[in-house]
Amino acid sequence: MRPEALFPLFAEATSLPGIGPRVLKLVERAARGNRVIDVINTLPISVVDRRYAPPAVIAPAGRIVTFALTILEHQPAERPRQPHRVRCADPDGTGVTLVFFHGREADWRRLMPEGEVRIVSGKVERYGGEVQMPHPDHIVPPEKRAEVETVEAVYPGTDGLSPKLLRKAAKFAVSRLPELPEWIDRGVLAREGWADWRGALATAHAPTDADDLSPLHPARRRLAYDELFANQLAIALVRNRQRRAAGRHLAGSGRLTRPIEAGLPFRLTQDQRQVLSEIAGDMAGPLRMLRLLQGDVGSGKTVVALIAMAIAVEAGAQAALMAPTDVLARQHMETLARLGAPAGLRFGLLTGRERAKARRDVLAALEAGEIDILVGTHALFQEGVAFRDLGLAVIDEQHRFGVHQRLQLSSKGRGVDTLVMTATPIPRTLALTTYGDMDVSRIRQKPAGRKPIQTRVLPMDRMDQVIDAVRRTIDEGHKVYWVCPLVDVSEKADLSAASARAEDLVDQLGPRVGLIHGKMKGADKDAAIARFRARDADDRTDVLVATTVIEVGVDVPDATVIIIEHAERFGLAQLHQLRGRVGRGDDQASCLLLYAAPLGEIARKRLEVMRATEDGFVIAEEDLKLRGAGDALGTKQSGEPEMRFADLDLHADLIETAQAQARLEIERTPELDGPRGQALRTLLYLFERDQAVRYLRSG
Repeated sequence: MRPEALFPLFAEATSLPGIGPRVLKLVERAARGNRVIDVINTLPISVVDRRYAPPAVIAPAGRIVTFALTILEHQPAERPRQPHRVRCADPDGTGVTLVFFHGREADWRRLMPEGEVRIVSGKVERYGGEVQMPHPDHIVPPEKRAEVETVEAVYPGTDGLSPKLLRKAAKFAVSRLPELPEWIDRGVLAREGWADWRGALATAHAPTDADDLSPLHPARRRLAYDELFANQLAIALVRNRQRRAAGRHLAGSGRLTRPIEAGLPFRLTQDQRQVLSEIAGDMAGPLRMLRLLQGDVGSGKTVVALIAMAIAVEAGAQAALMAPTDVLARQHMETLARLGAPAGLRFGLLTGRERAKARRDVLAALEAGEIDILVGTHALFQEGVAFRDLGLAVIDEQHRFGVHQRLQLSSKGRGVDTLVMTATPIPRTLALTTYGDMDVSRIRQKPAGRKPIQTRVLPMDRMDQVIDAVRRTIDEGHKVYWVCPLVDVSEKADLSAASARAEDLVDQLGPRVGLIHGKMKGADKDAAIARFRARDADDRTDVLVATTVIEVGVDVPDATVIIIEHAERFGLAQLHQLRGRVGRGDDQASCLLLYAAPLGEIARKRLEVMRATEDGFVIAEEDLKLRGAGDALGTKQSGEPEMRFADLDLHADLIETAQAQARLEIERTPELDGPRGQALRTLLYLFERDQAVRYLRSG
């Protein structure tokens, strides 16, 4: 249960001054939440320095300044839409005009009586040689000058929300922060010279200059560490509980793996052999395996998964492979059945598309032990799916599934080993924060003989030349992917739709143009891919116009060219995945990235990275730098925590420290009991890693 000291922090933000029900939605948009803790965790993004008080005659336009002005005369608006003007003078006699486009004359006269002095702060403008200040931010009598001449924190805003409101609410909330027990190791605190949590927040909300806004400022580093430590502590709790859960001994005999390897049309790379050795060691050990396999596009993860599953079958168990889409599951089934044929492995397929009788037959065979390896989608972990003896669960494209789905599948057996795979290389720091409960293996080598994909970046106005190049490619007997970002024309985005592009290409290239997109029925998708794979059929297609539904899994060795239209609209990881659809055969492959000018700075850098390298791990690191951790996995579906304070690039050193401290704490107090354990539990609740505490309680 959440500690009582934290209750006020998780109350609705309407408990803060100035925030009523009407304003709450605006605050929620700016603070990414509607509770007091969300306001507290929203740090200033810039500062306004009101200490600059030059003579009006030299005050630069566009600068925020503070003047002491004598109010000379009010000049009310003579007609609607004209401003109310207040003529003033500074101590040197230089004229300054205050301009108000809305408000009431009586209010302005009461605030600024003629003949009196007022301290006025705002942005200076110059109009026809005259110094003006439209709608000053502050107008106060001289005795309150000290309240104005300060450095103001500026918070993220949203339309309709007064900048002052969030600042006032945050100041009030910070002034009432509870005193919490310290969760950071004293040695780390001393080495870094950090204040306590409350002091760090107070400092972070009261910047005095631009340097105080840096993620490397001690106060912000402390808060980033708190967040990272909470994350690592939650991971360490889960990892420790899984490590203590009984595994099973799944040792292979080679009876199935030897004929599989002998029948491969290629030799395993050194990376593949190393990864297989790590997996086999885990499976034969006494603890349950939980391993993440990262392999770049086309690096041969599927073969590794097949051999791992064959080891489980050799040991008398069954295996399952779960893929995120129907298209990918069916392609895995086809590939695995072909490669597993020399060993006589028995496969089954289960997706949401199987008819009732076919589904009943598969489930009956599975429970009877007549299926060695079951391939499918999320249908695998649904109720009614019973294995005779599930020993290994393989999950492909892990980031598309939630952790609970992973656990649901592994709960279908006893002591099930789990291997999760991703073709989206994950930067090391992101892997630590997201998959720190897993052991990690990487395949970086590509199979021998693979030629580099030639990548070119071209503007959209060279479309005619691109279509001519496509015509030459298909005349030579090769296949072409043409990727568009949308299915139908969008009023909000001026992009070519896949359906419209397909019609245009049929007009220019003839009938051998196909179309596939996410709104099609499963059977229609299968038919579209089958026609694209076909070499000699009369109704085959040579150009497949597609949305990103082909991003993973579609494997057509004859496809040598991929054209990505409006490439500037895609993320780096997605561009890399799409490019990986070609270059799977012996012929030279090409990728054309078409962009609409003018290019933004980030889009330009993305396309430069794509042109410069094919290394998915390098691309992943660059993607993290360009997009930040929040989006680097390309999906919110995985339910991974979004970082409020931590920057995985700038705070990389803190991640390793946090991981080491978390593991040490769990070794000392695995149940998080006693005063020390209570401090750590407080941290978990503060950063909403409650699930880890519940997991601890449930055992």
